[in-house]
Amino acid sequence: MVTRKVNLKRKPNDDTQGRVDPFLVTFVLVMIAFGAVMIFDASVYQANRLFSDQYYFLRQHLIWILLGGALGTAAYLIPYKLILKLSPILFTVATFLLVAVLIVGDAVNGSKRWFSLGSLPIQPAEFIKPILIIFLAGILAKVDDSAKKGRLSDFDKFKKRIITFGGPLFLTLLLIIAEPDMGTTLLIGATAIFMFFLSDKSSAHLKGTLSLAGIFGVLGVAAGTFASYRMERVKTFFHLLFKGVVEDPNGTGYQIQQILIGIGSGGFWGKGFGQSRQRFGYLVENTAFTDSIFAVILEELGYIGGVIFVILWALFLWRILKLSQNIQDKAGSLTVAGIGIWLTLQTFLNMAANVGLIPLTGIPLPFFTYGGSNTIVTMIGLGLLLNVSRYAKQTKA
Repeated sequence: MVTRKVNLKRKPNDDTQGRVDPFLVTFVLVMIAFGAVMIFDASVYQANRLFSDQYYFLRQHLIWILLGGALGTAAYLIPYKLILKLSPILFTVATFLLVAVLIVGDAVNGSKRWFSLGSLPIQPAEFIKPILIIFLAGILAKVDDSAKKGRLSDFDKFKKRIITFGGPLFLTLLLIIAEPDMGTTLLIGATAIFMFFLSDKSSAHLKGTLSLAGIFGVLGVAAGTFASYRMERVKTFFHLLFKGVVEDPNGTGYQIQQILIGIGSGGFWGKGFGQSRQRFGYLVENTAFTDSIFAVILEELGYIGGVIFVILWALFLWRILKLSQNIQDKAGSLTVAGIGIWLTLQTFLNMAANVGLIPLTGIPLPFFTYGGSNTIVTMIGLGLLLNVSRYAKQTKA
């Protein structure tokens, strides 16, 4: 009988099956917990005023966390290559919903962005974010595969990329801006351009990407000045930027004025948890625990809390990009990068709007903005992100 000695040690350059990154898991759990606490804190006044129940909005948020967690778990457990194969179907369904919401969606303040599913408002523009990311990642990976077989020049490869990539992206942006939803349009467009940039390193691709970004920027400026209410926000922003004071603080500038009052009163160390005054109806409608919750965070936890928040998200993005570089499969690599860029860019845009660095937008803060679609989609995106890190083969760092 012949026995064969088996070497159980891996060589240094062997491929390794990816494992879930402990930093990412910790980051997600901390953000979920902290987000729930801040939503409760910022919503107490409105919950008591509207429903005589201080836990009303927290309870709803926890339901959405559980639902999002279930869907995120599904996105984590299904091998991402299967999701990648299904992404054209998912994209078609999501596009159909974007068209349908323009026809039969609920009209709110002149916009059609939501369907009502019982007590849960469904926003198709939110759900298309992770779907579009993995769909575009698959397109870019396929172009690379076909280019290798056909031995295309760098310029021909770029042209093929821009046609197959630009068509679905342009259709998505057109449907979302028609709702209208300028913030989501800019966010998705910017995320897609970053993904496109990361898909190749040739000089032709770099020049083409910069041209694409320039065109997107021009179209963004044009769309931003198309509607009068957007122009009012832009005018308020530039008045604050160049003159240091808010124009019309009791009218069009009311919200940013109240945001800045809260942030300024918090100072370096903040007023302390639960001590925000702006949450008591000074921030319009329910924005204290939706789009402007970062202002409440800064008021209570101060500039130091804001800096820590920024550092955590910067570490998140750094870890995501490092993970993306180590993933051998191009579609998986671009999916990870796309999800990381989407969530981080969305976070920084929300924070920038709340400290007066850009005009106010309706972009939600991941984990912290109260809202069903945003919460559920964030969890799905994170499940997909952890999925790729689990199933994709990685090179050792």
